[in-house]
Amino acid sequence: MSSNTDIMKILFFGDITGRQGRNAIKSYIKSLENKPDFVIANIENASHGFGLTKKNYEDLSASGIDCFTSGNHIWDKKDIYDYIETAEKLVRPINYPTGTKGVGCRIFDIKGHKLAVINALGRVFMPPIDSPWEIVTKKVDEMKECGVDSIFVDFHAEATAEKICFAKYLAAKYNDENLALIKAFVGTHTHVQTADEKIYKGMAYITDAGFCGAEESVIGMEFSTSFKRLSTSIPERYEIAETPIACINGVEILIEGKFATQIKRINLIVDNSKNESEVNLEIGCK
Repeated sequence: MSSNTDIMKILFFGDITGRQGRNAIKSYIKSLENKPDFVIANIENASHGFGLTKKNYEDLSASGIDCFTSGNHIWDKKDIYDYIETAEKLVRPINYPTGTKGVGCRIFDIKGHKLAVINALGRVFMPPIDSPWEIVTKKVDEMKECGVDSIFVDFHAEATAEKICFAKYLAAKYNDENLALIKAFVGTHTHVQTADEKIYKGMAYITDAGFCGAEESVIGMEFSTSFKRLSTSIPERYEIAETPIACINGVEILIEGKFATQIKRINLIVDNSKNESEVNLEIGCK
């Protein structure tokens, strides 16, 4: 962990997908010599590609992940309704209707700073949902009143234009030359890492962080079932890919004082078949 209290290193991992994604992430975090100050991962696909079981939530929690964001698939495993209210690390999309179980924002104390993690769903090419623009803005205003000085947003959305526009809107509204309240804005959902990481108005940004799961797959799913579904338009049950070679996608974000100063892509290949996973490829860092 960094010794300087004004410097925070945050790791964010894109959608963890199935067993191969879970195993790869656990091995990678365990292998780190220089531990980050905070680790966030999107886990809406962690349990066989759809949703999150309590068992997998507890297992990943024990691995060193400090906060879990999610998305529209968080409800796919029905035991989520039994434990979401007591899952202290889990954040579900904030723009579900009032009364929905769980919370859309959590505040964490890190090295004397208050970091709020907000999860929201997009509306373009997505199921009907309340406006993220209105609800996130209202929540950020509340966080300012609570003394929060850093906000991390996971925007789970399909359309790149919606992600870019929402990020620019929040940065323009809350970041200036004195303080970047929105320290990071990362996109998730498409499982394909984009190459547009940047610092914008003191905010670390990437359109999509990618995913963690079977590398030889169609965004984590078996090719054969994906092909049948896409080539025939006939409903076909997706099956999670189980090949042992997994990819790890995410970003490393450095926050120095009042601003994010660096964002670096994580793009690794891990062999889950080995007793001690070996990272043998790294690309996309700057």
